[in-house]
Amino acid sequence: MKAWLMVFCAFAFGSALAETKRVHVFVALADNEHQGIAKVPAKIGNGDDAANNLYWGTTDGFKSVFGRSKAWKLEKTENNPTSEILERRSYRHASKDCVLVAEAWRGKNIHQCLEAFFASLRDRKSDLTAFIGHNGLMDGPVAVSPLDVSTSTDAIVLCCRSAGWFKPHLEALKVRPVLATEQFMYPGSFLLRDALDVWLRGGPRSEIRMAAAKAYATNQKISVKAAAGVFTRLE
Repeated sequence: MKAWLMVFCAFAFGSALAETKRVHVFVALADNEHQGIAKVPAKIGNGDDAANNLYWGTTDGFKSVFGRSKAWKLEKTENNPTSEILERRSYRHASKDCVLVAEAWRGKNIHQCLEAFFASLRDRKSDLTAFIGHNGLMDGPVAVSPLDVSTSTDAIVLCCRSAGWFKPHLEALKVRPVLATEQFMYPGSFLLRDALDVWLRGGPRSEIRMAAAKAYATNQKISVKAAAGVFTRLE
């Protein structure tokens, strides 16, 4: 076989074996009763009501943001797959080879949600794993044991001041954060949507940060410079 043909075949074979990228999103529903959050209106702060919850069912919640997206196509919905999870939704990207699974966890089960988030990172079940909600580490610790591996995986943590609180856990698990926060903030899912656009095309973390900053600036009606200060500068 000619050399050029062998190279072509090897390339085609490798491309055929390229694995689908996987994203797993853990959303801890806002809960006025069981979380140390600034109180929100009762309707959107009920951690047992995903449909109306601040982080899932409202305009900027995950279900609404990704439901409006032209890039992400809903493939499957599961209601109450476990006693802790009220809804699980599976999506496929319209143009990239990527699937995304998002779960709405009961607000009172935020501790278990964080444990599942870290367990998913430990097991390298996805290429990127995201957490959205209240910074539950502020309310109580979650134990994470060091992981001795040579491979890394990516994480996005959208909650107040996530960079400092989550850093020891992510370092112990050999995880590369691609978006984290420095300030108290509102973790609307438009941040994840725009960050994923950059991540899927292999953009650097600096570009992911600025995509989130621009989205946050628009949502909060502040300058991009002020919004950029919300997110950690990850070099």
